Amino acid sequence: MSETVTVIVGHRLGKAEALRRIREGLARTRGQFGPMIAIEQESWEGDTLRFHMRALGQTAAASIEVLEEALRVEVSLPWLLAKAAKRLMPALRHGATLLLEKK
Repeated sequence: MSETVTVIVGHRLGKAEALRRIREGLARTRGQFGPMIAIEQESWEGDTLRFHMRALGQTAAASIEVLEEALRVEVSLPWLLAKAAKRLMPALRHGATLLLEKK
């Protein structure tokens, strides 16, 4: 049984700049979204990135929707990852925040 978890990461960049930074940040990090999470099979549909992520030997489907003042990160976690969600979500939030930083 899976569980869907949603994280909102606020920003003040505007949608266009946030999109640019997310796209460039993903290319820069080569699929690593924090020390515990790796992004695989990513594709863009408009302002939404859809991807599969791997953590703790498990795979989950996820998306990042870029909004004017926030990122909406939604992850459908398999049972084992749902049990570890409290540990994974701070890493996911931190990774999303790093993608928005100007480098």
